[in-house]
Amino acid sequence: MSSTNNFVFKVLQVIAWIIFVGLCIEAGGLLVNFLFSIFKPQSVPNLYQKLDLSHLYEGNKAVFFGMYSFILAIALSKAYLFYIVIRLLSKLDLARPFSHYVAEQIAQISHYTFLIGILGYIAREIARNQQHHGFAAGHLNGFWADSQAFILMAAVVYIIATIFRKGVELQKEIDLTV
Repeated sequence: MSSTNNFVFKVLQVIAWIIFVGLCIEAGGLLVNFLFSIFKPQSVPNLYQKLDLSHLYEGNKAVFFGMYSFILAIALSKAYLFYIVIRLLSKLDLARPFSHYVAEQIAQISHYTFLIGILGYIAREIARNQQHHGFAAGHLNGFWADSQAFILMAAVVYIIATIFRKGVELQKEIDLTV
């Protein structure tokens, strides 16, 4: 492998770590917002992203907990997705990339990407439905605006995972014949 490829690979690892840390901070901030919105709602406008859902809490607690559950589930799933990416990048051997471990990690990435997309789509539809019932949830669209992109990305990553599984099978056959 050339030194340029090594450099690009290392840069991608650093970028993955930066994204992972950012997603962990976002998930932690949202979790703190959730706790403060329940126990000390007057301080919510001063917290992370000023995510104030107190009107939902006062109007319907089930809607509040449902919407916040979707927000937290999506944020935590995104952070875990990048944790899987970091694990994959740290153990990937570019000289022999077709291994059972790599194929399984790529499959896991496709599953979590699909999960994020489906959660985002369901949350968006529930938020849209709640607007018909008088609950203003339009400001939450930023948390699940990219759900369709995640579903499409999951399909692409699944295809790559399938190719890697076939590559693992071919690699085993080659190793047995040599």
